[in-house]
Amino acid sequence: MIEFCGLLLAHPVINGSGTFDAIAARRAFGDALLEEFPFSAFVSKTITLAPRAGNPPPRLWEAPAGMINSIGLPNRGLAGYLEHDLPQLAQLPVPLVTNVMGSTQEEVARLVEAVDERPEIVAIELNVSCPNVRTGLDIGADPGSLAALVRAVRPLARKPLIVKLTPNTADVAAVAQAAESEGADAVSLINTLRAMALKPSGAGPWLGGGTGGLSGPAIRNVALAQVAAVARLVAIPIVGMGGVAHGTHAKDLISVGATLVAVGTENFRDPRAATRIAAELKSLQIGASPSSSMNASEARLEVDVNCADS
Repeated sequence: MIEFCGLLLAHPVINGSGTFDAIAARRAFGDALLEEFPFSAFVSKTITLAPRAGNPPPRLWEAPAGMINSIGLPNRGLAGYLEHDLPQLAQLPVPLVTNVMGSTQEEVARLVEAVDERPEIVAIELNVSCPNVRTGLDIGADPGSLAALVRAVRPLARKPLIVKLTPNTADVAAVAQAAESEGADAVSLINTLRAMALKPSGAGPWLGGGTGGLSGPAIRNVALAQVAAVARLVAIPIVGMGGVAHGTHAKDLISVGATLVAVGTENFRDPRAATRIAAELKSLQIGASPSSSMNASEARLEVDVNCADS
């Protein structure tokens, strides 16, 4: 068992928001999914106040070492989520975390209040990768904007508040500190990196949304560096993610400061990936000895030294 924000979880592997459709998976696999659910907690896809259709197709591009997606966060909206999706997600055998996103403080506040009222939900994750309508920047890219957002919504939530950070910022550690200073219970990172793919002719972008988010093995080392940087400056728990496909990748993130590890793109290749990764991680942790493994502080120091040479 592992403790995270007051929750007791069977193991440290969860899903990244939007990378595993539990409702569709149950339709495909039936109740066998509930009997062998791969994650120790489930994070919903991002919910917005109004329904969203998502971006026009094409929405996916297979990169040499990952995937670029331009899905566009399609969802039923808050009312549709509470009426249709939540009753089904509440049947999962693990704690449910709901991910929400808005473009203004007022929108986020309404989402947080509504979600916090529901007993089926144990925690709230804020997706702060949405552009601020005033500045045009991602809310999570600017420490001041993020601090103001968390300050506004923190009093509205009795449940743990996890802030999912954007990697598309000059100083992710400063942004994490801003979230912590205003009462965030945990942070999660990294989200996808902004990317583009061109049509074979080179005449314009392939993706219907123009640009998308790069995920998978290509971002693994970026995730490792950013999690290490954040862990040096905050005391709250960290959910680390980015290119996790094997237990060794999960162990690496934990060694630099993550409490939990989220699996994302690998779920598309193997819906049971998290079960395998959790088992591999457990085996690695049992097999590790104090003399042969670095502690988190030593690992962070090594990252510092490596960065200083780059």
